[in-house]
Amino acid sequence: MEECISVFDMLKIGVGPSSSHTLGPWRAAERFLSELQTENLFDKITRVKVDLYGSLSLTGKGHATDLAIMLGLSGQDPEYIPVQNIAGIIKNIEDKNEIHLGNKTKIPFYFLQDIVFNKNFLPFHANGLMFTAYLNDDTEYASTFYSIGGGFVVKEERVNAIKKMEIKCAFPYPIQNAEELLQYTINLNKSISEVVYENEKSMRSEADIHHELMRIWNTMLECMYIGCHSEGVLPGGLNVRRRAFDMHQNLIGLANYTNPQEWLETIRKTEVKFRQILKWVSCFALAVNEVNAALGRVVTAPTNGSAGVIPSVLMYYLVIENHDAGEKEIKQFLMVAGEIGSIFKKGSTISAAMGGCQAEIGVSSAMAAAALCEVMGGTPDQVLMAAEIAMEHHLGMTCDPIGGLVQIPCIERNTMGAIKAINAAELAMETDAKNAKVPLDKVIETMWKTAKDMNSKYKETSEGGLAVAVNMADC
Repeated sequence: MEECISVFDMLKIGVGPSSSHTLGPWRAAERFLSELQTENLFDKITRVKVDLYGSLSLTGKGHATDLAIMLGLSGQDPEYIPVQNIAGIIKNIEDKNEIHLGNKTKIPFYFLQDIVFNKNFLPFHANGLMFTAYLNDDTEYASTFYSIGGGFVVKEERVNAIKKMEIKCAFPYPIQNAEELLQYTINLNKSISEVVYENEKSMRSEADIHHELMRIWNTMLECMYIGCHSEGVLPGGLNVRRRAFDMHQNLIGLANYTNPQEWLETIRKTEVKFRQILKWVSCFALAVNEVNAALGRVVTAPTNGSAGVIPSVLMYYLVIENHDAGEKEIKQFLMVAGEIGSIFKKGSTISAAMGGCQAEIGVSSAMAAAALCEVMGGTPDQVLMAAEIAMEHHLGMTCDPIGGLVQIPCIERNTMGAIKAINAAELAMETDAKNAKVPLDKVIETMWKTAKDMNSKYKETSEGGLAVAVNMADC
């Protein structure tokens, strides 16, 4: 089976704090409602229960999985819901003990009883959840989904059926690994972004591609803007103070602007000293992931937990490396990043519950490194080398969030992933690709082997590492 993954599958707009634990369950709830409609069962529902398994159960509270499910069952769309409305919707469900199912009919819903956290794991994937609808004729309808990372949701029976089918990707240039991608660039005499663009054009119009890529970028830019202008303490009980605000104030000083685009141009005109470059990149990454931790709107890149790496590296390029860069370079950057992420997903995983944080920060750093390398003039083999270098130095990274919250060490890890991405791109640009010793595909293969060897307590369960070394009550 050839797997077609679009750039827009890898870069999705949604609500924080987690793509696998928030966006995925949210989308699963939407799909469950759709199934009920298809089966003509919607009007017969008297009650809905949701069982969470594995990592979704162990860190679901900290990742707002229960909130996401309630929002999904309420018929809210994570891409467009005004984030300021979330708290009110949840409070209304909790206060009235009822849910406006699909925004169509109200049924009783006791969230403490009807969302069940089961610590056992289902065999197919670490992130399992089962919806059960109880009907007025004393029958039940149950459906099980798996949130496999990056907001992707699958059903086991569907995956197994597809594996048995000879399905070919509809892209003119189907890509399963880095070597295939490189061969296309050689045979077609095109850059990586140009090959990706040809594939995307087989699915949607050029105008649509432009619009969606710029919508993704503007969401990223707005997220950084909000994060840099928001003070206070993040929700969840760790009492983590937002740092992007103070860092931004110290860097930008007195400046006049009224919107994210003016802010970007203001930063471009700001004289940046060498030491401040690291601070600016860190500030951008912190801003995104503080917004993510506060259930704000972010772009999965490839996940919510790693959402700060790609926008911060792209901002670095726009405000430090190339002040003349515009929409062309932004689209080029995003297309390369998306393609590299899809290769990692096909050959390994982007789920921390399956592979630890190497699957999130490691992959995002590789995506950003490759994208930066191309817009800086790197050859296709240097672009792939940049991705390889970035991932090579994230291999084995565990996922051990304190209190199951996407805060410590997750937020700071985005700053480190961004800095490593920039370094990896620079190293690749200064290297003759003929001297490369480790192909990107070999690193992806090694990452997957490492993921399978990793103890489960280091895979987004909060049962190992910092999550048990630090007492949440002492924070």
